[in-house]
Formats: sequence, structure tokens, C-alpha cells
Amino acid sequence: MVMNMRIGQSTDIHRLVKGRDLILGGVKIPYELGLLGHSDADVLLHAITEAIIGAMALSDLGRHFPDNDDKYKDISSMILLEKTARMMRENGYRIGNIDSLVIIQEPKLKDYIPEMVTNIARVLQCDESRVNVKATTGEHLGFVGNKEGVVSQAVVLLEEV
Repeated sequence: MVMNMRIGQSTDIHRLVKGRDLILGGVKIPYELGLLGHSDADVLLHAITEAIIGAMALSDLGRHFPDNDDKYKDISSMILLEKTARMMRENGYRIGNIDSLVIIQEPKLKDYIPEMVTNIARVLQCDESRVNVKATTGEHLGFVGNKEGVVSQAVVLLEEV
């Protein structure tokens, strides 16, 4: 039996600023800077959500959740992921696996990653073994290394149900 599989990938970038929460993978992380954006600016979930949308060839995150629509102002990116998960199931797909990366100078994320994986797997209704979250620094280089912003990348494999 040949299974239909689809791959999507995405990158998201947000600026770090004072006065905002740092939320990654649906986890609020104590830090003096947070991510600037129309929603909660969770770069990890934005990259994963857009990779799922891309795997289904349904355009991009901004088309489904525009940053000029007030109904998405300060919305939790977990809700955007939930809406995308519903779209994924309605289109006959499930998560094969996700490999994602957060590039952030600080804080260190290793203690928060298990909760991020749990959050993502719960919303996508898949086993945690299908979700991988990694983190690295910017090695004090560029806007990430200078603590001006955070980058996240994700690759998603969808399987036909």
C-alpha cells in the first residue's frame, strides 16, 4: 500500500522587546524580554502551524490568520495551531512527524522543551514521539546573538489518513 505523504517547512522571526511575554510552544518562559507580534508571537508555533498549512498546499499563516484582523489580536498561537489541526484532519491528514528548531540567544530552553512537546502533541492529537523541538543560540552573532529577535524553523511530514 502506498501512503500519500506531504512535507511542509517554514521559518518565523519575531523581534524581542520589553513589555511582552516570551511564549514558545505554548509555554510562558520567565525572561525580561518577550516577542513582538499581532498575536502572542509564539515563533515556534507559527513555524509549525505554517509548515502544516504548507504541506497541504493551502498557502501560508498570514492568509488564514491575517495580522491586520482584530480577531487575532493577542490570540494564543495554541488556538491558531488548534484551528490548523482541525483543517488538517478535515483534509484527511495526520502528523507523521515534526522537527523544529528555535534559535534564541537566551534564555536556555532545555527545561521548557518537554512541556512544549506535550502541548504541541496534545493539540495535534499525535504521540509525543512524533514531535521534536530543538534549541540553539546565535553564538552572539547577528540579531539573534544580540538578543534582538528569535527565529524558529519547522519541517512537518503529514500522512494521509
